[in-house]
Order: sequence, then C-alpha cells, then structure tokens
Amino acid sequence: MLTAVLAILAVVLAIASLAIGPVDIGMTGVLVALAGGGDEVNRIIVTELRLPRTILACAIGATLGLAGAALQGYVRNPLASPSLIGASNAAAFGAVLALSLGLGGVSSFVLPVMAIAAAFGCVLLILALTHNDPRMLTLILAGLALSSLFGALISLALNLAPNPFGALEIAFWLLGSLADRSTDHLWISLPFMAASWILLAWDRRGLQALSFGEETAMTMGVDLARLRLRVIGGTAIGVGGAVAVSGVIGFVGLVVPHLVRPFVGHDPGRILLPSALAGACLLTAADCVVRVVPATNELRLGVVTALIGVPFFLHLLFKERRSAVIARHA
Repeated sequence: MLTAVLAILAVVLAIASLAIGPVDIGMTGVLVALAGGGDEVNRIIVTELRLPRTILACAIGATLGLAGAALQGYVRNPLASPSLIGASNAAAFGAVLALSLGLGGVSSFVLPVMAIAAAFGCVLLILALTHNDPRMLTLILAGLALSSLFGALISLALNLAPNPFGALEIAFWLLGSLADRSTDHLWISLPFMAASWILLAWDRRGLQALSFGEETAMTMGVDLARLRLRVIGGTAIGVGGAVAVSGVIGFVGLVVPHLVRPFVGHDPGRILLPSALAGACLLTAADCVVRVVPATNELRLGVVTALIGVPFFLHLLFKERRSAVIARHA
C-alpha cells in the first residue's frame, strides 16, 4: 500500500515539476505536451528543457534514498548516510578539480566523468583500507577519514582558485542545483544510478539476515565480503553519478529511510523500495520549491535539503541520546 501511494505521489510531483517554471503551462498542458499535442513551444519547453531536470530529480532522489536505506541496514546504525563512506565528497572533489583546471567548459562530459572517476577512486581506497578487517567500525572510520580528506582537498581548491569568479563558480556548484540540466547530463549519470539500484536491491535478503547479527547472517549463507562490496560499490557508483550532475545534495539519504520506517517496520530489506520512492518524492518536491520561492536567483537545491535535514538530524541525535539514557537507567 505504501509503495503504491509513494509511486502515485512521485508521478504527481513529476507532472507538477514539469508545469512549474517562468512559462505557465499547467498540469493539463504538460500532459498534452507529453502526448505530442498542443503548442509546439510548450512541447519544446516540457520535453527538452523541463523533462531532463524532472527525471534527474526523481532518479537522484531515488538513488540517495536507496543508498541511505542500504547503508543504514548494513552498518545497523540509523544515523548512517551515503556521506559515511566519503563518496559524496570524493565525487564533489572530482568535479571541483575539473572546474579549477578550467575543464568544465571544454565539454559537458568532462565534469561528470571526473566526478564519477573520483567516486570510484574512493571506493577502491575504502576496499583497500578494509580488505583485511571486516569490522563495521573499520569501515566507518575509513569512510570518515576519506570524507574529511576530500573535504580538505575541496577547501584547498577553493583557497587556490585563480580568481574570485572561479571560487564563486565552485562554491555555487557545491550548493547543489538541477538548473539548466540537459539530456546530456541525463545520459551520463542515469546508467551509473541504474547500476547502483541493481546492486543495492540485489542484497535485500542479505540485509535482512544481517539485522540478526553477522554470525547469524553467515550461518544463513550470506557472503559478508560480497555484501560489503555490493553495498559500498553500489552506494559510491550511484552517489558519484548523482553528485556529478547535481552537486552536493545532503541529508536525503539520512532523512528518507526514517520517514518510511514507521510504515514498514525495521526490516532493512522491506525499506529499500519505499525509501527510493520517498527519496524521489522528496527531491522532486524540493526542486519545485526552489523554483516557486521568490528570489533574485533561484535557490540552491542543496540549501533546501539541508534546511530540511539538519533539524531532522538533530532530532535523531536527541532521540538516540534519550533512548541511551533510558536504557542505562532501566
């Protein structure tokens, strides 16, 4: 039931996203344009300008929501998110490096390709650092270290920017946005995100078994090494593809699983698909918000998700702290 409701909501929000913009087309006009009818100008606006942005919002939201749910199930920690393994900062550094070197204007493919390559590099480093130590703590510490490293490299790139305009371009890109995205961005990133969906959904039963503990999962036939490879690799591939075209969009992977968990329980396998659909809904709605809020310049998508996510994150921290205090005094 929840899955059907979220799927319908995602479709409605996608149509609303296609209708929102400087040219008022309306939801009926959008449906007519998608069917190939109506005014030719409206068809071009809907299919060539707005449709790639809407599809990217849905796909990136689904990727971040799914990755967050998979990571929270794998490390068995409700505060886990895709940034845990450093993939977000790594992909951002790859894109920032392209901007710093002036390669962003050479081709629309250069920036996303470098972002995805950096995310892959982060995966290889994570796997190398945790190869002989399968403990969750090692994975978390390695991810935090690499996330801090790539964050420092991003700051260094900003510090060494040749002029204020270059630094401003990098800073604005890091805030996250889907403005002016085209079908080129869609075809570059979508295959990577689709691959991550397959890898992360593949281990639904493995995550279910892992919720009973590592030893129990092994007795049930779960290969923990392969499970780790698919979860980490799937997260990095998907997040790398997403960050490559949108910039850094935080908190979606953290917040979304918690929004759907009360409706599906704490089974990490059952939460994957609802989290993907809820992530698509959340990011599409946020992208609609940035276009309707009156401002001189369009609000950045990462700013809106942070404004939603930070209070929720603090709520989770206080909730965990309160649970720990109650357990201590029980």
